[in-house]
Amino acid sequence: MNEIDYKRLIGEARKHLKLEWDYTKLTAVEKLAVLLSSIAFLAVVIIICAFALNYLFSAIISALAVALDSMWAAHLIAVGILLVLLLVVFAFKKQLIVDPIARFVSKLFLKPEDNE
Repeated sequence: MNEIDYKRLIGEARKHLKLEWDYTKLTAVEKLAVLLSSIAFLAVVIIICAFALNYLFSAIISALAVALDSMWAAHLIAVGILLVLLLVVFAFKKQLIVDPIARFVSKLFLKPEDNE
């Protein structure tokens, strides 16, 4: 091989590395966009669920206050229900929160590309 072949080979290698770098950047941007949109969607769902839970517990408190003829007892029962719910979520946090997030992120960043 002569000097021209080496220069052409080096030029082709540089082009290939630049294309690989561009592909890596595009892939990273795509995955980041999916991740951020998923986070935004989850935030909206959490906000809506918080409002729904607030209205639900307002209705429960109103019904209990009428049934028990005591507003403070109704509030205490509602707080007890929320504390039990909190304990259940805390007890099963790995199954309910950690594992699904880990699966989502690992699928997003580690799944093999379809076009290779």
